[in-house]
Amino acid sequence: MSKLVIGLTGPNAAGKGEVCKYLSKKSFAVFSLSDILREVAAKKNVVATRENLVFLGNKLRMRYGSGYLAKQLLKKIGIYDKVVVDSIRTIGEIKEFKKKFKNKFFLIHITAPKKIRYKFLKKRGREGDPKSYKEFLETEKRECSNKKTQQQIHLCKNHADFFINNNSSLARLHKKIDLVLSKIFSKVS
Repeated sequence: MSKLVIGLTGPNAAGKGEVCKYLSKKSFAVFSLSDILREVAAKKNVVATRENLVFLGNKLRMRYGSGYLAKQLLKKIGIYDKVVVDSIRTIGEIKEFKKKFKNKFFLIHITAPKKIRYKFLKKRGREGDPKSYKEFLETEKRECSNKKTQQQIHLCKNHADFFINNNSSLARLHKKIDLVLSKIFSKVS
């Protein structure tokens, strides 16, 4: 099989990280556009809070174009046959992956109801995550822009090939992933 790239998009704490963990057990190399931002933040001695990473990402996209982070990540994934890319947040990033991998790139939109996502967020306890439900909702609004140089999570779902609603158990999420994988593998074989 030639290279297969699965991109993940969706709102904060929807379960994208869990999908990455599951796919890594199925021999997918896992990359995250957020890791590119964390690398840049470290070089600039910027604390990698969610707010700082969003600001830095917007600044980089404004300076270098909406697909900049994807272009940087493409330099790292060359040697792997099966790749999953987490944290796709702009149309420009989607376009870069589609341009490079054409019909071997599949975008999955992962979502869950807001209350469930907030529960997931509190459980994961990641530094920099919103501390209250109100702050969580405010962060969500900021991450849904129509500007090319800012996060466009709500627009990315319009480009998704598959949708997973993570509204149940972990076992159910894994079954949903397996179903999507079987559809993807049938298209690329």
